[in-house]
Amino acid sequence: MNYNDAINYLFSQLPMYQRTGPKAYKKDIGNIIKACNIIGNPQKKIKCIHIAGTNGKRSTSHLIASILQEAGYKTGLYTSPHLKDFRERIRINGNTITKKDVINFINLYKLQFEEINMSFFEYTVAMAFYQFHKYNVDIAVIETGLGGRLDSTNIIHPILTIITNIGLDHMNLLGDSLEQITFEKAGIIKKDTPLVVGIYQKEIDHIITKKAAENNARVYYAKKSNFMNSKFPNYQIENINTAISAIKILKWNTNISDIKNGINNVYNNTGLRGRWEKLSEKPMVICDTGHNKDGILEIIKEIKKINYKKLHFIFGCVNDKDIDLILKILPTNAIYYFCQANVNRSMNSNKLRQKAKKFHLIGKAFKDVTSAYEDAKNNADIEDLIFIGGSNFVVAEVL
Repeated sequence: MNYNDAINYLFSQLPMYQRTGPKAYKKDIGNIIKACNIIGNPQKKIKCIHIAGTNGKRSTSHLIASILQEAGYKTGLYTSPHLKDFRERIRINGNTITKKDVINFINLYKLQFEEINMSFFEYTVAMAFYQFHKYNVDIAVIETGLGGRLDSTNIIHPILTIITNIGLDHMNLLGDSLEQITFEKAGIIKKDTPLVVGIYQKEIDHIITKKAAENNARVYYAKKSNFMNSKFPNYQIENINTAISAIKILKWNTNISDIKNGINNVYNNTGLRGRWEKLSEKPMVICDTGHNKDGILEIIKEIKKINYKKLHFIFGCVNDKDIDLILKILPTNAIYYFCQANVNRSMNSNKLRQKAKKFHLIGKAFKDVTSAYEDAKNNADIEDLIFIGGSNFVVAEVL
């Protein structure tokens, strides 16, 4: 088995939420428990930080990992989904695991895992735990996939848990109210383990504090910091505050210099991509993976701060999302390029264009992301702004 064979096996043989949607989501953690028993329960042999939330959890994970790396700790980082390469999901000190690591793990456990009908996500979580233990990391930063309570990552007993913020997303799986979604996210709270809450949300705080009290888990609310860096959009400040608060509560051997360098060097240290990423200057091209109402609102705030002549908006989404919530908040003064990424879950671009018309969003439909991007570049003047977003898949294809 070569690397392409291994990746094709993972993508084509296993149910994958990113590609096929809700039918790949399992509402229990039985399989990951079985899988980890098979591989020797490496998750019990490593120190972990566990992070859940609707928006900001990936950036916060990268920021914390970067700070710990700067402090000299060998740091594992598990995030999802990946943008370009599967191995982005599993990093050690910012470096992806090797192709050989992926091949060897599948060869070792393929037959046993097939017997328990593993999903793609369960497979990758088990692989992450295995690699972090194999390479003897000092600490692993683990981002949840969906929710928290029933997420495959939720078999760890971390030394610190974090909930970034909670909004309406994946409602078909996690519940159609903030209260229900909060209950799922709060499922990562563990006995006698401190919890950092990234932002105080009055309407749902009682759910988090109740769960924390049941587990004798002390709750800390992230404090505002004085950190400033012009290359970060404003929405990242909340994640920076959360990361700094978490590092201070962790009480490991880190100093102010580690924190500053970790934040400033996060892109190089951990490979964070797709978060307000500038791809060119004239015309300015920016992409962002924000894909729910709260994430898009933050993006729109950032767009309004830029001086541009015309806004060209390349937009695509998945077909299992309540897209009306997003369409009604998008700017009506933009030229739209509706597109669909090359995955089964992508909404048909013509259907998307028709839905957008109801909200006075005018533009053309394209069969793929590349065609939309090329058309936008051909139409844009050097003083214009091209924005690319709506879905991780759209951004991934541009990158």
